Amino acid sequence: MREVGELRIGVFICHCGLNIASVVDVGRVKEAISALPGVVVCEDYPYMCSEPGQELIVRRVREFNLNRLVVASCSPSMHEPTFREVARRAGLNPYLFEMANIREHCSWCHSHEPEKATEKAIDLVKMAVAKVRLLEPLEARKAPIERSALVLGGGIAGITAALDLAEAGIHVYLVERSPSIGGHMAMLDKTFPTLDCSLCILTPKMVDVARHPNVELLTCSEVLEATRTEAGFKVKVLKRARYVDESKCTGCGICTEHCPIEVPSEFDAGLGPRKAIYIPFPQAVPKVAVIDQEHCIKCGLCRLACEAGAIDFNQEDRELELQVGAIIVATGMGLLDVGTLPELAAVRSPNVITHLQLERLLSSSGPTGGRVIRPSDGKEPRSVAIITCVGSRDERANPYCCRIGCSIAVKQAFLLKERLGPDTEVFICFMDLRAYGRGLEAFYARAREEGVKFIRGSPSDIEPLPDGSIRLTVFDQSTGKLLEVVADLVVLVVGLTPPPGFKDLASKLKMPVGPDGFALEAHPKLRPAETPTKGLFIAGCCQGPKDIVETTSHASAAAMKAASMLLRGYIVVEPFVASVDEERCRGCGRCEEVCEFGAIRLEERDGRLVARVNGVLCEGCGSCAVKCPTGAIRVHGFTREQILAQVGVAAG
Repeated sequence: MREVGELRIGVFICHCGLNIASVVDVGRVKEAISALPGVVVCEDYPYMCSEPGQELIVRRVREFNLNRLVVASCSPSMHEPTFREVARRAGLNPYLFEMANIREHCSWCHSHEPEKATEKAIDLVKMAVAKVRLLEPLEARKAPIERSALVLGGGIAGITAALDLAEAGIHVYLVERSPSIGGHMAMLDKTFPTLDCSLCILTPKMVDVARHPNVELLTCSEVLEATRTEAGFKVKVLKRARYVDESKCTGCGICTEHCPIEVPSEFDAGLGPRKAIYIPFPQAVPKVAVIDQEHCIKCGLCRLACEAGAIDFNQEDRELELQVGAIIVATGMGLLDVGTLPELAAVRSPNVITHLQLERLLSSSGPTGGRVIRPSDGKEPRSVAIITCVGSRDERANPYCCRIGCSIAVKQAFLLKERLGPDTEVFICFMDLRAYGRGLEAFYARAREEGVKFIRGSPSDIEPLPDGSIRLTVFDQSTGKLLEVVADLVVLVVGLTPPPGFKDLASKLKMPVGPDGFALEAHPKLRPAETPTKGLFIAGCCQGPKDIVETTSHASAAAMKAASMLLRGYIVVEPFVASVDEERCRGCGRCEEVCEFGAIRLEERDGRLVARVNGVLCEGCGSCAVKCPTGAIRVHGFTREQILAQVGVAAG
């Protein structure tokens, strides 16, 4: 790397096409910055991140012997690594570089105020120059990691990620809180738009992941605690007792036949019963019974009936401690509780069901063997109304679109026509029809041809009638008419939410969540499967609503990112970490108290306590530096002097 002597700063301003240049007067910015002391080169270019733009920087560094770089362009989260690599190619230490964001912070947020946007851009670049003067050469370092991974969630996302990692030769712990893997996809009858049998697609994958030699399946399990270590993560997992010996149970189901207790089945969305000892569904993996202690009356009939001797009422919960190099969060989604919406909470009718309950009625493995009936009387409905966007795009519940509700409604309408006969009236009440994705527009057109009636409007009134049918009042925006629809069965396509307990899990993993409650990715376009924490990845609907195609693609992306890190055997630790001046440290321990990452510990040196920072665990958040009463802690790349230099420029 080039030695740093006299300051020779190069500033490069990007037009970003018209993203910056259409608002910010790049010429004025260039003129103002060129006059700053120490600035040897100040140039602009239409696309600084392009190959010609990068080569321009490299040439100027070599031509003018530059030893500091400033690039004024877009967000550092997008191209800071790009320009650091440019500095490295030019022979500079990559951390003698600073970036000024004049796109998001100027042209985009002040698009109607070009004069103010230009003035702000000048200030931001001046601040970057002030900081870059004080930067010191830093070096990233490598830290070895465990070659194993933890996948949280046994739905299609978790199964896909686990199989992809296992095939790459990585040992995987697949943790699922339910007694069986499969997730929501296992509850579906068919998938859109091809109407493939959901379980026909899913069950081979379930079997593959359970039998793979590199996958350790932990059902009835959940994370208790997760802490960062130098080698990755140390995770405590609670494996709840099944009260059935997994090594002995054959999955014959005789125990369930003898159990006298029946409760609503979670897998059948409450439409059918299960016993206190049960196998969740016929294709469950592992196909092992589990005893529901809340409802079990300890009669012992299941133990008497079990020829394999698998029933063990003395089983206890176990805590497992796992050391892994990466974690993939694939915990799926939840469904909005329609009882939170007053207009639906007041409708007390068993003939108003959710779309997931309809899936169980349609499924051959469901409580009715695939026969669609009204829950109130067991009769086949002759008219069905499907209402989309229930709790979606609604400020009282979910302000966002659930993305797959329209396609679900079209699929279910088509299947209802198929099961109940072409003469069955099927209505879809919708706000906007968003059947995006390959083949779905044709699928929607096909449903229209089959006689499904589409009404553009949400019901303003839902009223149960004495005969069990439901009357809906809907204003059809397409015709401008107020319609009255009487249906034997009403299906609510309810909004999708983060999975139950997700906020608590995110807190344990120190994983950021967005305003919508879903996991927040490192970058929505460039790093959609990563989080800001190294080694922590996200897959599937825990990041936001998705269909099966998007979910599996996202899961494979997360697995690939994790595998590329794990197979390399190390992570690159950025040098923006805290360091302690031991002469000034008085060992008060306040820094240790505020560190969320367990990176600071007090140690005895020369007969006194001093703070020591583990550079692998440190995330450079700066909380310790703020809390330190003696100013003994500094964060490399964000020292007090550097920050105050920027503040001084901003203050004028």
